[in-house]
Amino acid sequence: MPDTDVIVIGAGLAGLVAATEAVAAGKRVVVLDQESRENLGGQAFWSLGGLFLVDTPEQRRMGIKDSHALAWSDWKGSAGWDRLEPAGSGGGVAAGSGVGLGEDHWGKQWARGYVDFASGELRSWLTGLDVKFFPIVGWAERGDGTAGGHGNSVPRFHVTWGTGPGVCEPFVRRAKEAEVAGRLRYAFRHRVDDLVLTQGVVTGVRGTRLAPTHVPRGVATSREQVGEFELSAGAVIVASGGIGGNADLVRAAWPPRLGTPPEHLVCGVPAHVDGRMWGITARAGGRIVNRDRMWHYVEGLHNWDPIWEQHGIRILPGPSSVWLDGAGNRLPPPLFPGFDTLGTLAHLRATGFEHSWFILNQRIIEKEFVLSGSEQNLDLTNKSVRDVIGRARGSVPPSVQAFLDHGEDFAVAPTVRELVAAMNELTPEAPLDAGKVERILRERDLQVDNDFGKDLQLMAIRGARAFRGDRLIRTVTPHPILDPAAGPLIAVRLSVLTRKTLGGLQTDLSGRVLRADGTALPALYAAGEVAGFGGGGVHGYRALEGTFLGGCLYSGRVAGRSAASALG
Repeated sequence: MPDTDVIVIGAGLAGLVAATEAVAAGKRVVVLDQESRENLGGQAFWSLGGLFLVDTPEQRRMGIKDSHALAWSDWKGSAGWDRLEPAGSGGGVAAGSGVGLGEDHWGKQWARGYVDFASGELRSWLTGLDVKFFPIVGWAERGDGTAGGHGNSVPRFHVTWGTGPGVCEPFVRRAKEAEVAGRLRYAFRHRVDDLVLTQGVVTGVRGTRLAPTHVPRGVATSREQVGEFELSAGAVIVASGGIGGNADLVRAAWPPRLGTPPEHLVCGVPAHVDGRMWGITARAGGRIVNRDRMWHYVEGLHNWDPIWEQHGIRILPGPSSVWLDGAGNRLPPPLFPGFDTLGTLAHLRATGFEHSWFILNQRIIEKEFVLSGSEQNLDLTNKSVRDVIGRARGSVPPSVQAFLDHGEDFAVAPTVRELVAAMNELTPEAPLDAGKVERILRERDLQVDNDFGKDLQLMAIRGARAFRGDRLIRTVTPHPILDPAAGPLIAVRLSVLTRKTLGGLQTDLSGRVLRADGTALPALYAAGEVAGFGGGGVHGYRALEGTFLGGCLYSGRVAGRSAASALG
């Protein structure tokens, strides 16, 4: 008799969804996590709570025409799957033949399933759990400028009322109810070191008990060992997250197409996002695919009030800031703020500099600067209608003002020459020429006075303002950056910020972890980031935003239901 029906490794969003779905199907569940209860919800807790949804009431009220066909076209164009066949194969190879399926074989199928879900049941499922959405839909990852390439053709980024904690809350609540009823048990500070196999079937886990701790959420915890444990189960679900908190693993997986890995990284996730379960699952026979696919941001700031080591915060930029590389060259179209994350990353890594710059002014920062994360958006996180209304009034959000006042990456000055002097104090190893920067800004400003012009960024800004949501809270009226009435001038130094793992454990459409030969490893499932959010690569090469939390919800639900169903 096993100790429990289902073991879930990881108490983040994907793990909580999987666990509560298994409980709902009548199974007993144990949730293991190497951290303490304070970290319940994992990375999702820290997120802005954005979800990729398609053809919603929120979109329609904003005048956005979306469809399943358009969303799937955008996803395919962004993903660029090119590993659909086994390496060295001239065609399809059947599972069980001894040769694995292509690395993208299941990821593409998971992607189609997610778009179906995002166009259908996802919103009603969440609203049935009392999740609500901010009425203005965001337009993230606006793309590479081609109809069939990367990017969202329309706004699809639905921010949850309550941000990341608001997404986690219904599953934390369901898990608490199951805990009280004796159907779910947490085992915090239990670090899994091995999957137990019995005659080729995963029958449990063994690992190390870590010393109890109750430090605040996100703070690195002790790895002091106080004992060992072993648990058996009818099924095991791995939901342990990605590798973004482990800079060594990130650099080891860094692909040549993105240039050389940065020597300096700011970290967008806590230290416990360490990728340990990749290696552990691989030792048990699970297959890791698309190791070289990852999602890191180029708009990273050093957190002036850090929670974990090298804690970074991402700017969610509006489209108006002028983007310069470390040598002071303006980035080429369509590498504008908020358009093509990885395209911009690859370009900047080729410059030889570890940093880049936003140049803007007070008027732009008041309307266009939003910082990612639940703790940086307390109006939304705390569900304060009054404070949210303040965003439309154009005042600088308190979290942004705090970075202006205390952040090490900001320079403020009334003139270009004084601004560049301050920038050079921040990066004396890469001094900029004030005359060159001023010429770039004046050339841009000359394009503002007409509704016509040849500056593609200004064209994009005018296009953005055709969308009511951008006009209200995200995109400033085009104006000369050097207009003294819009000042002072502001420069922001940007670093590469680690975030998501796009590859991972290959899973079939039931969430079963696959072996190298394409067959399922019996009784083992995976969900969330450790599974590339489904299939080992649901995003392909590029993500469309709102698909990380969405992928945790979708893959966690599938894995929890599938594991429960297999147990009968």
